[in-house]
Amino acid sequence: MADDAAPLPSATRRVVARRHGPGGPAPRPADEPSGGEAIAEETPVALVYNGHSFAVMMASPTDLVDFALGFSLSEGVIEHRAEFLAAEVLPGARGIELVLTIAEARALALRARTRALAGRTGCGLCGVDSIAEALRPVPRLAALTRIAATAIDRAVAAFPADQPLGRTTGATHAAAFADLDGAIRLTREDVGRHNALDKLIGAVVAAGLDPAAGFVVVSSRCSYEMVHKT
Repeated sequence: MADDAAPLPSATRRVVARRHGPGGPAPRPADEPSGGEAIAEETPVALVYNGHSFAVMMASPTDLVDFALGFSLSEGVIEHRAEFLAAEVLPGARGIELVLTIAEARALALRARTRALAGRTGCGLCGVDSIAEALRPVPRLAALTRIAATAIDRAVAAFPADQPLGRTTGATHAAAFADLDGAIRLTREDVGRHNALDKLIGAVVAAGLDPAAGFVVVSSRCSYEMVHKT
């Protein structure tokens, strides 16, 4: 429950409390804020590359440039940060468009792909059109980074502190990047776990951090596609 005196994060909105019993709405508890409950906002976000729509994802409307960059990298739309040339966030009446400019060679390759994504927040494989596409090979890491158990403990303990959306709504996922000592460097939140991870990937790359100099902490299970994105 959010404090009325504190501003809500931009990806939340107020609704009246929806507590119902057999006889109708239950009385409001004395300590409940009069403005109702805060819930996480979820909105359609369309990724448009060089004038061509590629994906529509349901996402929290925060850190969307990070999301666009991370999604572009984790989905293989681009291979390097330098191929991501520009991003513009265009809010509309029914959703948000991310108008993205990437290297022309990448845009041509993208248009040659046979699929267009229509993704839910809870699915990291929505829109793939074959088993081969769903089970793409994962490149072997060139170097092995060893992480101490104490660093993992430190990162997990610090993880909840940098989640304002999660504290306000209790209904979102988060992904964080910690250094090898376990100190949290960046955190991103979203209603969808895959989106939160894509936002984090984009933020890490945009900040110029070395991914090999740390590890990722997520609020969800480490499913195949989450590992693949990482």
